[in-house]
Amino acid sequence: MEAHGGYAFCGMSALVILQKGHLIDQQAFLRWLVQRQMKLEGGFQGRTNKLVDGCYSFWQGGTFPLIYLLLDKAGNTPKHHLFDERALQEYLLICCQNPNGGLIDKPGKHRDIFHTCYTLSGLSVAQRFLNQKRVLGSYRNELIETHPLYNVRPDLARKALLHFNNLGVPKRHVNVDT
Repeated sequence: MEAHGGYAFCGMSALVILQKGHLIDQQAFLRWLVQRQMKLEGGFQGRTNKLVDGCYSFWQGGTFPLIYLLLDKAGNTPKHHLFDERALQEYLLICCQNPNGGLIDKPGKHRDIFHTCYTLSGLSVAQRFLNQKRVLGSYRNELIETHPLYNVRPDLARKALLHFNNLGVPKRHVNVDT
């Protein structure tokens, strides 16, 4: 099976939620992940030998805070930034905006809600990586923060976690008729 940015994010997110991130080879995963940001374009590709796509700004860019968290817990805190947030913002702001609104995966493509959502989410993550606000260009480019694990505002993620933690573990119902 070929490595894919969307699957990588979902798998890493599941491991972080389950507190099992230590089960992967973090260095190998990080090596693969950093190679997905293209030097010329500044955006991320989802798979090796593919073109960049705006939505991977979230699928790949949102994975960096998760792997950083795991490396930090293991005492392997990176000494420098793991991806070029400025280059990513440049790609998204210059190449991925549709003149009529919405965002696209790359120049020449049509806008759609999927790419608009995940490109905006990736831009938000890039603007606040490691809790350092770095907004490229005008203050009007600044987006509301998104939680890199849940892709909602951090205050809403906290509310949801509190709500579901207060529900407790549901009882398991066994059907004795089968």
